Amino acid sequence: MYIPAYRDCLCSSVLSRSADAYIGYLQQQQYCPLTIRAYLHGIEHFAGWVTKQRILLRDFNESLMRHFVTEHLPECRCPDPCQRSVTAVRPALAHLLHVLRMDGVLSGPQKLLPPKILGELEEFGHYLEFDCGLATATRISRRQWVGQFLVDQFGSSPIEIDRIHPPDIVRYMVQPTHRYRPGTLRLLGTSLRSYLRFRAVKFGNRVEALVAAVIPPAHWRLDTVPKYLTTEEVDRFLGTFDQQSVGGRRDYAMARCLLDLGLRGCEVAAIQLDDINWREGTLTIRHGKSHRSDVLPLAVPTGKAIVQYLRSARPPSTSRALFLRHHAPINTPITVEIVRGAIRRALNRCGLDRFTGPHVLRHTAAVRMRCAGASLKEVADVLRHRSLDTTMIYSKVDLPKLMTVAAPWPGGLS
Repeated sequence: MYIPAYRDCLCSSVLSRSADAYIGYLQQQQYCPLTIRAYLHGIEHFAGWVTKQRILLRDFNESLMRHFVTEHLPECRCPDPCQRSVTAVRPALAHLLHVLRMDGVLSGPQKLLPPKILGELEEFGHYLEFDCGLATATRISRRQWVGQFLVDQFGSSPIEIDRIHPPDIVRYMVQPTHRYRPGTLRLLGTSLRSYLRFRAVKFGNRVEALVAAVIPPAHWRLDTVPKYLTTEEVDRFLGTFDQQSVGGRRDYAMARCLLDLGLRGCEVAAIQLDDINWREGTLTIRHGKSHRSDVLPLAVPTGKAIVQYLRSARPPSTSRALFLRHHAPINTPITVEIVRGAIRRALNRCGLDRFTGPHVLRHTAAVRMRCAGASLKEVADVLRHRSLDTTMIYSKVDLPKLMTVAAPWPGGLS
């Protein structure tokens, strides 16, 4: 066990009484001694800075930590030895806030929005979850957009929808400071319309004119071709995983789930052991973009990859999650960020760094099914699209069928 020796800058600071709790927390999460030492040096640097700045413990919050990382570290002139690495200091401070709040030294996270807007967003989030059945990521996104809009319109004043007029909506969406791309503007518009409908349903506000003022940006459906991996690129991609290591076997199994079943990254991270029915060869998806459950056939290569991971790579744990962390905090369920990182690194290793995330594998799964003769309805069922229109984009990649309906080029040989 790593037993640290605290420097004077920490022992003489307001963090002296929390140092042992901080180290104990990191050890409990099974961080390696080298990481603990790096984090501790980051905390010592921060402790010396707050002492010099005469900052009280009650003033510790996310804003202060952000200021230290973004403002102090780039211009730091503190005497050595001193931890100045952002990649070490930022997580060290995040753990520090968690420990201080866990021990009751600090209150909860700082509320940056006015209380009235926070209350409004809580009710809006409840409506999105229980009335609309939206996924967590969608609810978070819409709350963020609506929160920015309400702050712009009301600040800390009471929320009175009747004070908003259609020109206010138009002004907010087109103001030059935003400089949003069309896709981002669509998210903003969808969020505002959703919030206005919430006000109409829950409070009876007349919002028809306001909803009409949320004009969507110009957008041509099906104007792009989905990005996907060719057969040769798929082979290169799968060959980059080191299946002799525990991490490589886990990442390979995750990649097969994405590639063979067309799952989303968040769905892979949420798979539970009880979701797999080995006797029937099925996988139940319970945590997708909606609150419904879907049953998919478990492809043989996917099942073999999962079995290999379970038998020789998955660490012992009481957790029922299929995929677990292999680094501190170990034996805890993975997050979607771990899925994205594993796929991104694999794509970089095989020279496919033009792709930046796991969604290209979902597109690849759809394209492979389509080119193998599956109908659009069958592809939509596997991808769990609510509307067949969403699946229509994959009709562009089936070149043999497109050639049968292509019109002859004017003036050319027919």
